[in-house]
Amino acid sequence: MLAGLLVLLGLDWWFPLPPAPLYSPVVLAQDGTVLHAYLNPTQKWRMKTELREITPVLRKAIIEKEDRWFLWHFGVNPVALVQAAGRNLFGRGRTTGASTITMQVARLLEPKERTFSNKLLEMARAAQLEVHYSKDEILQLYLNLVPYGGNVEGVKAAALLYFQQPPDYLSLAQTVTLAIIPNRPRGLVLGRNNAAVLQERNRWLRRFGAAGLFPAPAVADALLEPLEVQRHAAPTLAPHLSRRLVRQFPRQAIIRSSLHRAKQHKAEDLTHNYVRRLQELGITQAAVLVVNNRTRQVEAYVGSADFRDYGGQGQNDGVVAVRSPGSTLKPFLYALALDRGLVTPKQMLPDVPTNFQGYRPENYDKHCNGEVTLERALAYSLNIPAVRVLNQLGVPTFTDKLRQAGFANVTRNRSQLGLSSILGGCGASLEELTNLYVTLADSGQYAPLQYRAPHPQASNQLVSPAAAFLTTDILAQLTRPDLPLGAASSMRLPKIAWKTGTSYGRRDAWSIGYNKQYTIGVWVGNFSGQGSPALSGAEVATPLLFDLFNALAYNSPNNWFVPPAALDFRLVCAASGLVPGENCPNQVIDYFLPTISSGQRCQHVREVLVSADGSFTYCRACAPAAGYRREWYPNLLPEVAAYKEAQGIPYRRLPPHNPQCQLVRGGPERAPNITSPTANTEYVLNRHEQQQLLLTCTTDNEVRQVFWYVNDKFLRAAAAAERVFIQPPPGPLKISCADDHGRNTNVLVTVTELD
Repeated sequence: MLAGLLVLLGLDWWFPLPPAPLYSPVVLAQDGTVLHAYLNPTQKWRMKTELREITPVLRKAIIEKEDRWFLWHFGVNPVALVQAAGRNLFGRGRTTGASTITMQVARLLEPKERTFSNKLLEMARAAQLEVHYSKDEILQLYLNLVPYGGNVEGVKAAALLYFQQPPDYLSLAQTVTLAIIPNRPRGLVLGRNNAAVLQERNRWLRRFGAAGLFPAPAVADALLEPLEVQRHAAPTLAPHLSRRLVRQFPRQAIIRSSLHRAKQHKAEDLTHNYVRRLQELGITQAAVLVVNNRTRQVEAYVGSADFRDYGGQGQNDGVVAVRSPGSTLKPFLYALALDRGLVTPKQMLPDVPTNFQGYRPENYDKHCNGEVTLERALAYSLNIPAVRVLNQLGVPTFTDKLRQAGFANVTRNRSQLGLSSILGGCGASLEELTNLYVTLADSGQYAPLQYRAPHPQASNQLVSPAAAFLTTDILAQLTRPDLPLGAASSMRLPKIAWKTGTSYGRRDAWSIGYNKQYTIGVWVGNFSGQGSPALSGAEVATPLLFDLFNALAYNSPNNWFVPPAALDFRLVCAASGLVPGENCPNQVIDYFLPTISSGQRCQHVREVLVSADGSFTYCRACAPAAGYRREWYPNLLPEVAAYKEAQGIPYRRLPPHNPQCQLVRGGPERAPNITSPTANTEYVLNRHEQQQLLLTCTTDNEVRQVFWYVNDKFLRAAAAAERVFIQPPPGPLKISCADDHGRNTNVLVTVTELD
């Protein structure tokens, strides 16, 4: 034994084992079926057959036909060698080499010319293989290397390319067919010589039946099975994810993905057919991601409408491409603001033209509403309230949360992002955005998406379950402008929460939705970046989202999100959404987060001392002893009052203040707010075109007149909401505005003239 061990060690040293075969990379679905296969580096279809795929039928047929004593010999069958030598020496019978399955594996691993010396090497290698591998592993190697004609090698590749089934799904007749071909791969070519293959198959079936290898009824049925087979293309489902996984795991022959085969096939078909109808509108591509909320596994991954569409750049992966996210980040922003106690669903937010330190956002329809509740601002995807909330929350706080949610582009450019990021002024991918909505569906819990078998992942609570539920509750509303035309009356409208987005220039259309079980993200556009007038999240992306939910999640459990215990109800003033004050007769029920949501009292109206004839008001300092009355007037924010004034929207305005009162009332916080020009900004004007500078301000709603100054020199008086134009001199300018109550504010700007 010691001598034998030394011989084997010496054999390994002098005669090292050949490298493992180069297999065709294969990507599997959840159920183990092949989604996508690639040629191996030598341009052969050689797919690795797993041990579980070697069925007892295949095992019996191969051993009976090729090497009956396979389980008993040590790589070389001496009896067979003697018999073969006698036949070859005396010329009796068929000339054979007495090769065992193990010897054939040795020859297939290292193809050599068939000579006597190479036969001796083959025998030595077979003995070496028997030491290093079990019988099952040697049989597996054999089945992975046997030729089937052309560039097809291995039983798995043959089963998939000819029968479109893995080896363990084949019938007895199909299994025997694959067992008999390797000895004559050039003469028995499936698809070309089916008649010869059928004849040989039936001959061996009868032999196996006579030997009692398989039951007689099974053999009889197999003999009746027709052989109408041809070569098919290799499976090509999920090409984008398959390419991604093969690059990520370059040395793996078999990669198990998280994809669900039926869902992947359906998602690809729906996307391809849907985009084909959009091509006349100048829209050529779409991408889809389907995620199981419970496991975080991606069950369908469509990177483009057609991978083979070279004109439309179909090989680009729209799931990972960085694009402008449009308005899709707004739900996450409002969830963060709810967690900070900055807002509640029914709290009123100003929706008026606003200058945020030089940034003037506009709503999608160029229209303002004065004041809207948070839930309406989100359901209608209004831009100005979203920017206002982000300004309150702080851009660094928002971008830091996106960093925690895996937004790579946002992480790289955090220092350069501003308020425009909430309207699509940052880069994001469909993969990142979809997982953000999975986070909302999973009670605010973030974890990375999984593309392979599930394994534990570090998670992070990005928003509270209460904030996630409130956001979901708003996104599930059907009274909204981004509901596709005719969808409200459709019987096929799925029960989901969703949000749309459209990037600047109509280059990207987004629609991302979720229910309790699934989250689906959809992007529609062109990989070239070209926009289209028809490209919008509501009209282009959402119909595909609804189709996907109806097709992929039609049997999802009919349950919905329930309010977490941390949420509670309270009465709020309908006019402000705040805790009712003394003069809030109209009240509604609103959700709030105890100990977190603001307890600020409503002050949407204020008490004012008015003269008996109602012509002017008094302050406390100038009120007479008698002859006045107390009345309640709207306590509007200055910018809301200015907007209503400019739009001619009727509201109850305060009468002018007592002209006899000489006291300056109110602190600097109630001074006019200069909205144009923007402080600390350089304005470049063309002298020949006589360009002018606009002066505007917002004031308290009791202000009637303001007074403008340039470099401390009086310019002119104007109505509070009036737009004033000046042709300023070049150089530094001090712009001042005082109201009719003596309150003053200044901004400094620089004017540069071009010749």
